[in-house]
Amino acid sequence: MNYNEVLSEAENILKDSFVKNPKLDSEILLSKTLKIKREDLLINLNNNIKNDQKKIFFNLIYRRKKKEPIAYILGYKEFWKRKFFINKNVLIPRPDSEILIEETLKNISIKKSFNILDIGTGSGCLLLSILKERRKSYGTGIDVSKNAISVAKYNAKIQHIEDRVRFLIADVDKFLNGKYDLIISNPPYIKKHKLKYLEEDVIVYEPKLALDGGCDGFSKIEKLIRKSSLLLKNNGKMIIEIDSDQILKSKFFLRKNNFYVNKISKDLSGLNRCIVCTKLAN
Repeated sequence: MNYNEVLSEAENILKDSFVKNPKLDSEILLSKTLKIKREDLLINLNNNIKNDQKKIFFNLIYRRKKKEPIAYILGYKEFWKRKFFINKNVLIPRPDSEILIEETLKNISIKKSFNILDIGTGSGCLLLSILKERRKSYGTGIDVSKNAISVAKYNAKIQHIEDRVRFLIADVDKFLNGKYDLIISNPPYIKKHKLKYLEEDVIVYEPKLALDGGCDGFSKIEKLIRKSSLLLKNNGKMIIEIDSDQILKSKFFLRKNNFYVNKISKDLSGLNRCIVCTKLAN
């Protein structure tokens, strides 16, 4: 069989399982199998595939057929300007979260050193992306998941910035380590009863710990705001991701905890997704 024939067969398998992008996913997974770029695959469709390659490829296709996310199958996800290693212990980085990077870079000078805390760091993609852009700054990432911290540490190593970042297993409730110039966070904010309505790729495979925001979807955000008011320096910034229907409640708790709301930013779909705020002096 040639590449075109196995792609056609794979695409039909994924179509029958209602996978969203069967053609693209098949091409990506065959490229991975052959260890070539997708563009090179597409200009060599008449090449024949070896039997051992065919077996490996269809093993990947059957994983995707079961709705395992393509990023977990590949073992990486592109985010901001780089590839990040990921596995089932961390959320898959999403383009909508890049708004946190954009807003952070607007608020910290390339010429100064900032001490940054990432609460619920997961793969470390947010913090590491910022540190790659701001080479004088330092960061700390915390997460309750030991396995997530292992992923973040590995990403720091492959991004070559272990000397400017540390990752700690810690719950923000019990974290009292230092004062920070800036805090970033993408906390769990999905209401518990809504988890079952998420796409199968998400709810079956991604870590529920990083998705479940409690009964009202706000308990983790409230805890984050309250604790960040103690961890931030006066006039320090906090930049967090939230659900679009949590704006008013977030503003209320931020003001209650001595924050000034600077800006609400929208995601790629035009929904309110990111709050930028400043810790006021007591």
